[in-house]
Amino acid sequence: MSEARDASAYRRTSFWLETTPDDLTPRAAVAGDLTVDVAILGGGFSGLWTAYHLLRDDPTMDVAIVERDIVGYGASGRNGGWCSPRFPVDPAPLIKTFGIERARRTILALQSSVEEIGTITKREGIDAHYVPGGLLSVAIGDHQLPGLAATLATYRQLGLGEGNRLLDAAEARERVSVQGMAGALRTEAGASIHPGNLVRGLARAVERLGGTIYERTAVEGVEAGSSPRLVTANGSVRARRALIVAAEAYLPGLPAFRRHVLPMSSMIVLTNPLPADVWEEIGWAGHESLSSQSHLKNYLTRTADGRILYGSRGALYTYGSTTPDVTSESALFYDWMRDSLCGWFPSVARVGFSHAWGGYLGVPRDWMPTVNFDPAAKIGRLHGYTGRGVSTSHLAGKLLAGLISGKASGLEDLPMHRARTRRWEPEPLRWLGVRYVQSAFGRIDRAEQEGRPAPWDASFATYLGEQ
Repeated sequence: MSEARDASAYRRTSFWLETTPDDLTPRAAVAGDLTVDVAILGGGFSGLWTAYHLLRDDPTMDVAIVERDIVGYGASGRNGGWCSPRFPVDPAPLIKTFGIERARRTILALQSSVEEIGTITKREGIDAHYVPGGLLSVAIGDHQLPGLAATLATYRQLGLGEGNRLLDAAEARERVSVQGMAGALRTEAGASIHPGNLVRGLARAVERLGGTIYERTAVEGVEAGSSPRLVTANGSVRARRALIVAAEAYLPGLPAFRRHVLPMSSMIVLTNPLPADVWEEIGWAGHESLSSQSHLKNYLTRTADGRILYGSRGALYTYGSTTPDVTSESALFYDWMRDSLCGWFPSVARVGFSHAWGGYLGVPRDWMPTVNFDPAAKIGRLHGYTGRGVSTSHLAGKLLAGLISGKASGLEDLPMHRARTRRWEPEPLRWLGVRYVQSAFGRIDRAEQEGRPAPWDASFATYLGEQ
């Protein structure tokens, strides 16, 4: 069983869990041996979306979700509040590997998922603060404009240029006044959400449809066979039709999946609510999700109660793909993030900050998510969203539910539907390579910010980071 925590301790995990009105008192744990139609390891978005689509299609199905802590305790309740239309693999490499048509279908499928999530929140009465504000990719300095132009050219190559437009500095500032902004790429698709409300509301929807959720139950093993099962300290859950592994960044904790994804930390700081005069100065009335062009992938969200969330990839990778508590170990990095946000919006300095937290996202070796169901072994899996999991998990769950039920979803030919996941290197090679790339990307970003030439190894580090 997971370490004992009460509802108040879970609320301290993130702003999203603190402010959700849902009761965070843990549900009952697994006690004894159970047999169900579908057993799901993981109570985050991946497992919940899969269960939701299975039960919407067949309410008589017996579905059980087994969660180590509580629903939303992992990345689903700690993320940056984006419901992104951006697939984890960028358009240019998608085209290079899979061709224009499959790349186009993949991006359109993800954009449809963004819209469908909005539809589901209305249908299920989930107050997810869903705001379809789109995205704004910001260029801080003229040197970042060519990258945005290249991205737009790729979208036009895919026939998706209509929903994307380059803004010059004046046009961009009409939307949001960012210090030093030279322009931006405006993407119409995309939304912002309250992920705590979404994940907790989705769990209640699954239960209304007949699913059962067990919390505070750590899975110690996944056994394949004619009757696969999840093994826990206090019992097991057997599956008649399918056993689904939906552990995302925590996959390396299972011996059979130790090299499937690499857990990468993502850190967030949150301001106090901004007064009206500061919002008037900043603008941002369209509630777009903002992103920088830095290698650290900085991202910003305007919350429903008038705060600014600022996120970045943060703490360095730890040996053996472990997932220590990054929130308690990252005080200096949080200080850097607060200073960085004040560089975007200087007026934030007089408002101050209220929250800071961190979590983990799952990074596949080739950045491509994996969705697979082996009908002979009765094992299904979905993972590897590289920080774009709110929307991609919905797409993956819908695809996997169709594979299990045998009913076509129209998503079967997407590149993420694949039998094998490229493995990460064994340790210590994994630690050495990832730590080097993380360090190099930090040096590259600092050089750009300070107007210095790129480090001598910038090209090599970028090459490694794309492999």
